Amino acid sequence: MTKNPQTKKENVLNIYATSASTSALTEELSNDLAQQFGTSIDETIDKLYPAGAIYFQMDDQDLNRILQFPGSMIGSDGIPGDRHPHPRLWGTFPRVLGKYSRDMQLFPLEEAVYKMTGKSASVFGLENRGIIDVGNYADLVIFNPETVIDKASYQSPKLHADGIENVFVNGEVVWQEDSATQNRPGMFLEGKKFH
Repeated sequence: MTKNPQTKKENVLNIYATSASTSALTEELSNDLAQQFGTSIDETIDKLYPAGAIYFQMDDQDLNRILQFPGSMIGSDGIPGDRHPHPRLWGTFPRVLGKYSRDMQLFPLEEAVYKMTGKSASVFGLENRGIIDVGNYADLVIFNPETVIDKASYQSPKLHADGIENVFVNGEVVWQEDSATQNRPGMFLEGKKFH
């Protein structure tokens, strides 16, 4: 589901839904969908479940300020199983490197990489990850800083980013020549427990 940032009506959610229980929907007002289904908004949401959702809730200036905050980390909460995922599922990190670091110069490239790797690994207690060092796991992305950028859009959310040359997980190549290899060396990581 996507909320349309141009919608100005109060208490109205403009959504794009992909749902396993109904056919794919185009952008529609949640109030209109409820009327179409003859249900309340809550019942409509239940009817669409399970479904993916995309929300436009942040102002760009707020996002830029948060990204620049020294304590911020960068990650994606995208769900790979969605038929129509948020474009940042695949494009978060290339967007940070290309748009926010290189083009907008909100922070240096090294800081962008650290916010996505070493800082996150440290905060979440992922030992021997997040920094390149002897004895650490070799989780590496080789990218061209001059060309790296996301290409995914709301209409085509699975487009590959430009400028990503190779990806290594636990020292094995999992991405090269703009496609995935057959290697699957990843594993579930358990970090700190947060209560």
